[in-house]
Amino acid sequence: MEIERSLDLLLSMDFKLYEFFLNTWSELTPSFLRLLRDRLESAGAQVKSIHPFTSAIEGMLFFSEYLRRMEDALEFYKTYFEAAGMLGAKILVLHGQKGYRTGKITEDEYIERYLRLYRLGQTFGITVAQENVNQFRSEDPGFIARMKEKAGEECAFVFDVKQAVRAGYDPLAMCRAMGDRLVHIHINDNAPGADCLLPGCGGMDYTPLLDLLRACGYGGDMMIEVYRTNFGAPEELRSAGKYVSRLCDRYCATENNQPANVSDLQISSDSDAAFSS
Repeated sequence: MEIERSLDLLLSMDFKLYEFFLNTWSELTPSFLRLLRDRLESAGAQVKSIHPFTSAIEGMLFFSEYLRRMEDALEFYKTYFEAAGMLGAKILVLHGQKGYRTGKITEDEYIERYLRLYRLGQTFGITVAQENVNQFRSEDPGFIARMKEKAGEECAFVFDVKQAVRAGYDPLAMCRAMGDRLVHIHINDNAPGADCLLPGCGGMDYTPLLDLLRACGYGGDMMIEVYRTNFGAPEELRSAGKYVSRLCDRYCATENNQPANVSDLQISSDSDAAFSS
């Protein structure tokens, strides 16, 4: 389903905060972005983050030995930053380097290149946030902890529960490694034989996660991110949104300072996630 049709569906269900997976070049054009922005504004909704359609090849673009391609990729990602700005988003989600075990660049080189992209994003008012992704360098909590230590305040992270489960790591260990540089969460559920389910449809106990987020002082959002095969009728999304809202209420009830937007109903309008037809 095209992104604008997905958006219309979710707006009709009263979701107010979104992550957009921009799927192709035409969805980066000012005219298309204005179309999305107008629909959001008329419904009182917002975009928190965007996801580049080039995320699958970021290893080739930024983290290979061919430096000229990296320079060109930095120039191209300005288009994403400009798109994010038009939509009012503040975060660009980065996958990074797939196949890192056979890659030629070192861990330090990876972090140096990430820093170049992060700093470029900052000039546009956009935070480039490294997501933990299965089969990517970022799948390992140990790497995330080292990246955080070396980059200091010039890094940010997106925590995705299902990606930690798929990679065979404890989701809490991943979240703990991100610590106070965590700026965004992709929340989902899981069960034996099913690593990605709508929140509340699996067996995950969210209490330890909420406790950890509290200890880290997390003040961001919880964005539902699943794949189209992980639910049937769209009404299931509404139920999941209510479940996450209750989780957020539990989190806020024990906080002196309520995290920004954390109690809103949220879901990714990602056509490669919730809305593939």
